[in-house]
Amino acid sequence: MSLRRLFSIVVKEMRQLRRDKLTFAMIIGIPTMQLLLFGFAINMDVRHLDAAVLDQANTVHSRELLAQLGNTEVIRVAYHAQSPEEVQELMRVGKISAAVVIPPDFETRLERGDRPPMQLMVDGSDQVVQQAARQLSAYPLQALKDPNFRPAMGAEIVNFYNPERRAPVNTVPGLIGVILTMTMVLFTAMALVRERERGNLEMLIATPVSPWELTLGKVLPFVIIGLVQVSVVLTLGHIIFAVPVRGHLFDVYVAAFVFILASLSLGVFLSTLAKSQFQAMQLAFFTFLPQILLSGFMFPFAGMPKAAQYLAEILPLTHFIRLIRGIALRGASVWEMWHELLILAVFTVVVLGIAVTRVNKRLD
Repeated sequence: MSLRRLFSIVVKEMRQLRRDKLTFAMIIGIPTMQLLLFGFAINMDVRHLDAAVLDQANTVHSRELLAQLGNTEVIRVAYHAQSPEEVQELMRVGKISAAVVIPPDFETRLERGDRPPMQLMVDGSDQVVQQAARQLSAYPLQALKDPNFRPAMGAEIVNFYNPERRAPVNTVPGLIGVILTMTMVLFTAMALVRERERGNLEMLIATPVSPWELTLGKVLPFVIIGLVQVSVVLTLGHIIFAVPVRGHLFDVYVAAFVFILASLSLGVFLSTLAKSQFQAMQLAFFTFLPQILLSGFMFPFAGMPKAAQYLAEILPLTHFIRLIRGIALRGASVWEMWHELLILAVFTVVVLGIAVTRVNKRLD
């Protein structure tokens, strides 16, 4: 063992790392991103859930109660509904996560204390919303500060779409997006970089094949792989965990198809930044964390700071989570959630267009 030779090898590796700017950036970037995400963006407290209010009593106490519930910041009143049917429709298409319903006999219930004086209708397909409902149901109605009223019972919780409150009902549809994100982005980025390392990509570009034809030709086979993965998760989720698909399967596959294209376009773009398969894997991992943590799959989206929410709106997984839960669990149509589909389509076109342009510049 020669310490001099050993030191020479260490110096060589450090110099090589210094020249590899992307890897050096990952060394600093990954821990920084994790610190910011977990320390700043990820908030386990449930806050600002979009909710509707149906006040059928419309009394002084009912309005005071609604004001106090709003002051808790657990819910944000986004709609004032006129009927229970309107509340259910708003929840079905994903515009609200919860609703506060005050019955016409609110004052009588509050005075007698023998029946819940209000009702919380919640989207049971999201466990975070269930947590918020339990928090609100324990709200002390005696805080109305009227000596004529005795402490009343808490709110009655009506759990839509997941009355049994089973965790797999919430988790399995979201896992489709997580699995597709991990596989599609990583496989595409590494496959294209591998072709470049072997020299095959340069030879293909030397042929009459256009950059668009080349890129789409490399990407489309992965679309089939992605759809197969969707089928596997849906089948196993139904057989093992009895997870329902309340919407049309066609809508599920339309949403999955557009999301797969968005993920593949991200993978193609990352492949234009990476010089090796190792770098492609690093970059893919760099995109996994914010997508999984900020999409609402693991942590409450509504409780995140506005800056984190704006970032999450750019990421494809955020919109697919909303789509797949809306279609599979709430029975919504993909066309009723067209704005989420449109965002994924725009992301695909923009990112794939940038990637194709970079391929042409790098290898022509």
